[in-house]
Amino acid sequence: MIFENLQEYIEALRKRGELLVIKDEINPIYEMGYIADRLVKSGGSAVLFKKPKGSTIPVAMNLFGTKERTEFALGVNSLDELGERVRELVNAEIPYNFWDKLKNIVKLKEFSKFIPKITKDAPCQELIIDDVDLNKLPILKTWPKDGGRFITLPLVFTKNPITGKQNCGMYRMQVFSKNTTGMHWHIHKDGAHHFRWYKEQKRVMPVCVALGADPITIYTATAPLPEDIDEMLFASFLRRKPVKLTKATLSDILVPAEAEIVLEGYVDPNEPLHREGPFGDHTGYYSLEDYYPVFHIQRITMRKNPIYPATIVGKPPMEDCFLGKATERLFLPVIKKILPEIVDINLPIEGIFHNFAFVSIDKQFPGHAFKVINALWGLGMMSLTKIIAVFDKNVNVQDIGEVIWRLGNNIEPERDIIFTKGPLDVLEHASTIPFFGSKMGIDATKKWKSEGFLRPWPDDIEMTEDVKYRMDKLLKKYLKEV
Repeated sequence: MIFENLQEYIEALRKRGELLVIKDEINPIYEMGYIADRLVKSGGSAVLFKKPKGSTIPVAMNLFGTKERTEFALGVNSLDELGERVRELVNAEIPYNFWDKLKNIVKLKEFSKFIPKITKDAPCQELIIDDVDLNKLPILKTWPKDGGRFITLPLVFTKNPITGKQNCGMYRMQVFSKNTTGMHWHIHKDGAHHFRWYKEQKRVMPVCVALGADPITIYTATAPLPEDIDEMLFASFLRRKPVKLTKATLSDILVPAEAEIVLEGYVDPNEPLHREGPFGDHTGYYSLEDYYPVFHIQRITMRKNPIYPATIVGKPPMEDCFLGKATERLFLPVIKKILPEIVDINLPIEGIFHNFAFVSIDKQFPGHAFKVINALWGLGMMSLTKIIAVFDKNVNVQDIGEVIWRLGNNIEPERDIIFTKGPLDVLEHASTIPFFGSKMGIDATKKWKSEGFLRPWPDDIEMTEDVKYRMDKLLKKYLKEV
């Protein structure tokens, strides 16, 4: 099922019995976040707070709070279906004859069905408010040492000032005043690239922030897409249905027409940066104070009866972990297209996206594991991964128990571990300096004689298939009799 907007998705959750509606007055300061944290940690339902203290706008949280709910939100039965959709694109072959060309034309024609549609009939512009006061929105403060209230689920739209291409990312926004916030785009993100280019051109940077959209569009804002791929086109492709966009009222930026609320304004690259943070982050630690650009909000547009979406991040598992697993499945076919020896990848929830990558490969030559490790460190946001461990193709890297067992048994640390240096995630707090530090690669594959291993390598303990078949059948018979 594909949803048109956030409210349609919330209603579907209600019908499935996956929505907790709280009618008591709840404070966006700490209380909402605490409830959402309890729910996600217990695998509980999404929650709709009908009476936020200090605001008339309801708040929805924990919208992607389980694997099953994330699959429902993204319109798939399994997250692997996302990868299957992407496989259609990355497996396109170079046309060598007429029939190949014709086949590719048909594929392109199919893809053209998903180009976003521009509309003037935009629910997100039913109300236009020029007297901006963010205090009227139920913006959350989720952890005791947070530097203030933060918008935590924003779709931030900017434009490349050189090419004119639009980007959508998700960057937290601390409220500074009734009409200003921080814009916490990390140095590796497209929004930060655009900011630097506007600064070089000494131009003010138009920015729009959409709050609430259909769940696939919300997810797409979190996906680490290459810069030349438009997120709204990609969202349309995943939806199998075009996203409806509308022109913002103060700039030529296109925003989701079905959004709940849109903040329109600008960032001035020539303005001094503002101190932002601390913030209880998805690492499970507070990200410390730092200096970021200021977003000036000139106008708010919204639905007549909007719902404010929010999330809370902290010690895993959290809601963002399930979105991260969707990204893992989505980009596996892309990685396998570049490195076809890869069988599977697990970016474990406990590793909060950038700390660990467990990889299984079809090992074909000496040192193959180290080739894969170095190649992955050269791929987009995989370059930020701190520890990569590579296993044989028969290892289920999704099973953390098996991963730890193989790590303990299959490595000789001095021989099988390599270190290098490179870029690190902005939220990496253990490195000596920000953004840069050491990384570790581990070869946990079976070692070959051609790799200098001269001893016999023991076999895994396994029962024969005929005994397993006969005894499983017998056991099934006796269990039925109990």
